[in-house]
Amino acid sequence: MKLRKMLYTAAAVSLLVSCGVENKKEAKETKEEVKTEAKFNHEVEQFADIKVLRYQIPGFEELTLKEKKLVYYLTQAGLSGRDIMWDQNYRHNLEIRTALENVNTNYKGDKSSEDFKKFTTYLKRVWFSNGIHHHYSNDKIKPTFSKDYLVGLLKEVNVTLSAEALEVIFNEKDAKKVNKKAGVDNVLASAINFYGPDITSKDVETFYKTAYKGPKGQPIEAGLNSKLVRENGKLVEKVWKSGGMYGVAIDKIVYWLEKAQGVAENEKQAETLGLLIEYYKTGSLDVWDKYCISWATSTEGNIDWINGFIEVYNDPKGYRGSYETVVQIKDFDMSKKMKVLSDNAQWFEDNSPLDENHKKKNVVGVSYKTVNVAGEAGDASPSTPIGVNLPNNNWIRQEHGSKSVSLGNIIGAYNSAGGSGRLKEFAHDEEEIALELKYGKLADKLHTALHEVIGHASGQINEGIGQPKETLKNYASTMEEGRADLVGLYYLMDPKLQELGLVSDWEKVGKAAYDGYIRNGLMTQLIRINLGDDIEEDHMVNRQWVSAWSFEQGKKDNVIEKVTKDGKIYFVVNDYMKLREIFGRLLKEAQRIKSEGDFEAAKALVEGYGVKVDQAIHKEVLDRNEKFTSAPYSGFVNPVLITEVDVDGNITNVKVTQPTTFEEQMNFYAKNYNFLSVKN
Repeated sequence: MKLRKMLYTAAAVSLLVSCGVENKKEAKETKEEVKTEAKFNHEVEQFADIKVLRYQIPGFEELTLKEKKLVYYLTQAGLSGRDIMWDQNYRHNLEIRTALENVNTNYKGDKSSEDFKKFTTYLKRVWFSNGIHHHYSNDKIKPTFSKDYLVGLLKEVNVTLSAEALEVIFNEKDAKKVNKKAGVDNVLASAINFYGPDITSKDVETFYKTAYKGPKGQPIEAGLNSKLVRENGKLVEKVWKSGGMYGVAIDKIVYWLEKAQGVAENEKQAETLGLLIEYYKTGSLDVWDKYCISWATSTEGNIDWINGFIEVYNDPKGYRGSYETVVQIKDFDMSKKMKVLSDNAQWFEDNSPLDENHKKKNVVGVSYKTVNVAGEAGDASPSTPIGVNLPNNNWIRQEHGSKSVSLGNIIGAYNSAGGSGRLKEFAHDEEEIALELKYGKLADKLHTALHEVIGHASGQINEGIGQPKETLKNYASTMEEGRADLVGLYYLMDPKLQELGLVSDWEKVGKAAYDGYIRNGLMTQLIRINLGDDIEEDHMVNRQWVSAWSFEQGKKDNVIEKVTKDGKIYFVVNDYMKLREIFGRLLKEAQRIKSEGDFEAAKALVEGYGVKVDQAIHKEVLDRNEKFTSAPYSGFVNPVLITEVDVDGNITNVKVTQPTTFEEQMNFYAKNYNFLSVKN
């Protein structure tokens, strides 16, 4: 599970390596290194609704050479699979990207014209989203130039784009990358390339009724690493592995993982990397489970990673994992401070408002670390999570534990690049603003930790009940994210946090957190969608259903008040302890839904409170937001790791450099990590 950046802190409005060198030959071939800046600046550029930032890697210079090599090899492995994410997102993405990049590089005409500027903006938006669908809304990105203009550009550079790929840029076909709306065939209505174009939701359900599910009581994540297609009238999985679908890129991933294994920090780490390599070679989900267990229990060392087909948000049926990698360096000081949460995980479980039958009697192995990201790729880049809790398989989490990480330098970069303008616009009064400015960042950090460490690890599914992707179906992801949010919210207003030494004033931190969550869930996150649209992204949906249900439940006692001041609407929390009680009741119900697999209750909660938007409030939010120039979405270019070698080609040092522009990094990636054909 991952946590995306929210919009409720003062700062918020919301890598990795070069191709480097392994020998002298590679050194000669890769001299086009990305330029660096003498003075670090978090902000790179802004276009459309996107702000591109950069981040530093604190602690990298303190690593040993062996550790630096490990980081370098792991980031190389991550980037080697970059094209997989593009193809997963949409079947025409790689063909379209290749054509657009060719035009951008080779066009000799007037690049200062308004039309070419529009073309450049479109290309940057496609780069940022890893495809032609918006990274957050899932809507197809609409060009502001004409089809005739693009055809002319393609002709100028002698590039051919298939008729279907050309037309789909401008027409209404495949309008949604992921469509989880009720009342439609979610698979047929989604452009995501996890299924053949003729596969239906019923086909998916039918196939997985009889598909291999693993040993009894230890189910595999069926469908996680394959595409479901129809061949000769039969449903079959095209497995993503060496020798299978995406095999060429996966072989490159394996190449770098084998080098990483050779410089592992300890035997356990090397064993874990070996299982990951075996998984990529075989495609076996039983091996994936072995790897996840080994990874979750491998807690020694300064370097860690996330690598694989992991999060299932992009699958309308919740089976298939998007390719993702994050390479991490331990932040020793913050990890020591936050370890207290994982050490007290059982206390939080025992004192939660869940039904006693739904509580875990023994919370196993929840580890929490603040880390500094050294590199990201795939679904984690350019738009990155700020917190992650893995593995996702419920039985592994219950029996072997999980790892939770907060991406410290990513959060720091967001905060450094942010401002308080929107806060002052949407917060009701000076007291609310002052609380946010003083305690908001800490509240944000603690909510991330509680969400990942305590939230995702809490509760248990009743015996005999299937996995949420089978029982809750298209509502599984938003229900899980909302449930974890509610755990965090419930404990953010608890004196236990002060007793544990995590805060100096638990009540003020809790108030800042509650103000911010309600403000965001009912208003400010609406700047991210177009007027008239429903909310569809799972995290946004969960924030609204949590906030809207709580608002409704508290109406009798005026717990949350809708106030109009100077002609503007605000939502004001009047009774924080009653709101905490409401959050507790909703948490209990969310866990019951998960534990019992109650699809109808999940549907009623999500559709009734999380999807539809009050159009009058939405219009007002957009109007009030117009004066702010900062884009609502942020993401990152990645630091570039450059190797220094001796006369024999041995690495003697690894240096961190920074890209100058977003375009520069994307062109660099296209040249050095382009391993898949345009059709796969």
